Order: sequence, then structure tokens, then C-alpha cells
Amino acid sequence: MIGVIDTEGDCAEWTFAAEPGSVRSARHAVRGALGSWGLDAAVGDLAVLLVSELVTNSLRYASGPIGVRLARTHPDGEPPPADHPPVTPGLLVEVSDPLPDPPTERTAGPDDEGGRGLQLVACSARRWGTRRGKSGKTVWFELALPG
Repeated sequence: MIGVIDTEGDCAEWTFAAEPGSVRSARHAVRGALGSWGLDAAVGDLAVLLVSELVTNSLRYASGPIGVRLARTHPDGEPPPADHPPVTPGLLVEVSDPLPDPPTERTAGPDDEGGRGLQLVACSARRWGTRRGKSGKTVWFELALPG
């Protein structure tokens, strides 16, 4: 891990080096934050799986630092970020890297070893998308939270 940016309140944010061990570190950091928030284990397991897939994609295609950000969203509060406000309580997860090209969702064949990460995100998340930043892109998804 390069650094912990924030882990207070309804947000947690980290930066990881573009190296293979970062996938495990990201899973561990996300699981720890979600556990400290007392979130349902099923939501936590799904969030950890999807973060693992997106960080793996970033490692495969980008060479710079990888950012991971979690934010609990509330329908009665101000959503972080404003470009996709929640309707019900949710967990917003963002994975950023310096590569500006958006990921391509593809259909993996039964014997393919890769190509399922974005399919998992698309099938499992309440909604998901990508956006370009000043340097690179962010792939985000939102999971519904009980409550």
C-alpha cells in the first residue's frame, strides 16, 4: 500500500502500488473498513470480490498507482460524488488508475481464463459506470445496503 488517504466517517480511501500484492492488500483494507462499519457480511463479501476484480484489471493494464475509495451513501444526505446520487442507502465503490481508456466489457467463453470481471460488476451491482478524471479513469459501482 502506498498510503491511506482517509478512513474516517462514511468514507475510506487508499492508494496501492501497481504490483501483484496490491490485490490482496486492497481486499484486506476493504474488508476491514466494511467490518468496522458493521455492514452485512454478504454485502462485504460481494464488495471485496468486485474490488478484487477491478484492482486486478487495473494491474493488468495500467502501470501507475491504483486508488480505491468506499463511501456509504444515504438518501437524506449529500452523496459523494454528486454525479450519481443514491436513491436508497448504498455503498459506492471506486477504483481509479492512470490509464485514461475505459474498460471494455466482453463476453468470456467457457474456457477463457479472464474477461469476467466487468460481467461480475454489471450483474452484481445496483449500477456501475466509468468516468474520466484529470489523469486516468475511475470505474465505480454501487451496492444496495439493508436499511
